[in-house]
Amino acid sequence: MKALGLTLSALVLLAAGFAFAALAPVDDRAAKGTKMKQTARGEFDVGIEPADQQQHPDGVSVGRFGLDKRYHGDLEATAEGVMLTAGTAVEGSAAYVAIERVEGSLHGKQGSFVLQHTGTMERGAQSLKITVVPDSATGELTGLEGRLDIEITEGEHLYTFEYSLPQGS
Repeated sequence: MKALGLTLSALVLLAAGFAFAALAPVDDRAAKGTKMKQTARGEFDVGIEPADQQQHPDGVSVGRFGLDKRYHGDLEATAEGVMLTAGTAVEGSAAYVAIERVEGSLHGKQGSFVLQHTGTMERGAQSLKITVVPDSATGELTGLEGRLDIEITEGEHLYTFEYSLPQGS
């Protein structure tokens, strides 16, 4: 008997494969232990050093900057990084990407990790995503996953870091 070009035995094997896949862990990390979700909050200071800036006749600017940060609060750390920017001729439209290596303590756990920034502004509407680079954490922070959000209020730079570590870390 054929159903949609597949034999009955092929359908049985396919169904068995789906059933087996549903029982198998999708992610090795899930099998190794659950993650403990936590939140870190505080403020940070940032120094930005221009490294290269290009202005183009069409109104586009492209820049490269060095970053030097100090985190305070639940994350006590220093960070160094590189940021690339692009501005357009349209006011309020721009983008940046950055990589920063953070070293210090997070809720008392020592280590380092790398953050990846992706920011876009379209006619003033902002979108920002800052995440921990997978497998970049060291020391007591090994296995760290998370997302960092930034808020600038009256010139004060604040962060909220939603993160997880393997249980027992």
